Amino acid sequence: MTWTIAGSLQVSRATDRTDLLGAPVATALAALDPSDAARVGVAQIDPDLADTAQFCEAYGSPLDASANCVVVSGKRAGEERFAACMVLATTRADVNGVVRRRLDVRKASFAPMDTAVDLTGMEYGGITPLGVPDGWPLLIDQAVAVAPELVIGSGIRGSKILVPGEVLVKFPGAEVIEGLGR
Repeated sequence: MTWTIAGSLQVSRATDRTDLLGAPVATALAALDPSDAARVGVAQIDPDLADTAQFCEAYGSPLDASANCVVVSGKRAGEERFAACMVLATTRADVNGVVRRRLDVRKASFAPMDTAVDLTGMEYGGITPLGVPDGWPLLIDQAVAVAPELVIGSGIRGSKILVPGEVLVKFPGAEVIEGLGR
């Protein structure tokens, strides 16, 4: 696949470079239909440049083609509920509106870093929707779902995944939500 958003990245097929993926990400990719898995790329990066703005500047990838995954939590009747939310890097997840209502909690907030890392098995700054825990909703903003190419985390800080939005919506628990990103 040819990636117009890759900038100076050297992209390989993700199924050929699972060494550049977090363990839960590699497992999720292996469970994907092979024709969809073949459309997922991965590129090694400097882990010190994993944060979106630094990454885009260093590698020449457009900011509006980057999407971020945030882990959100809330409680209802003593039960803590989690969701992974995927929004374009140029927007912010509507945590206390859209996400709070979807989780059916009184208040939703970003999960603490240690909690997000522990529960996902991924590195902070590399958390991605591929491989989030079973049972978590994967809330995907409509703009992400229709994007022809995106740069997202890979489960580790030392690489990025390149993926069409239409492949992301095929992962377990995926729900496309209009207005998730604001």
